[in-house]
Amino acid sequence: MKLISKGIKMKLLITLFSSTMFLLASVDINTATEDELSTLKGIGSKKAQTIIKYRKSIKCFNSIDELTKVKGIGKATIIKNKNNMKISECKK
Repeated sequence: MKLISKGIKMKLLITLFSSTMFLLASVDINTATEDELSTLKGIGSKKAQTIIKYRKSIKCFNSIDELTKVKGIGKATIIKNKNNMKISECKK
């Protein structure tokens, strides 16, 4: 078995650490990217794109519950993710 070089090990550790920290952080639904939204339970790439498209049409969300206005997002999704989402101040 080949040994992994120290540089590759370090890159793997940094990537793993960064990913873990990202998953523990709250996702701001007014500024989140597709990748960030996709870390939420029940939100894949397609739903994340739909959220971003809706967000652009309204400028920003005023509450987390307003996500239910996005096609494919129901109360169950919000309940599962409530502790992992936040809302920044709306700058219309």
